[in-house]
Amino acid sequence: MGIVVVEVCDGNLMSQYDLETLFAEEYPEVAVLTNDCLSFCGLCQVRPFALVNGKRIHGSTPEECLENIKKAIELELAMFF
Repeated sequence: MGIVVVEVCDGNLMSQYDLETLFAEEYPEVAVLTNDCLSFCGLCQVRPFALVNGKRIHGSTPEECLENIKKAIELELAMFF
C-alpha cells in the first residue's frame, strides 16, 4: 500500500486510464484502487473524478482530472518529504 491512495470508480471516465501503470514510474509511493462504487451516486456521470487520500479531485475532462490528480499527489507527497 502506498502513502498516497488514489481511488477510482469503475463506472467513472477515469477508469479508461490505467492509472496504476501511469503513476508507477513517476510516483512509486502511490497505490491505485479501483472500486465498483465509491457511493457518490451520480457524480461519475457528471464529471470525471477520483479520490486522493480521501479528497475528491475532479476536472471537466478526463485529461484535466488526470492533471489535477497529479497536482494532488504532489501536495500529498510534499507533506512526507
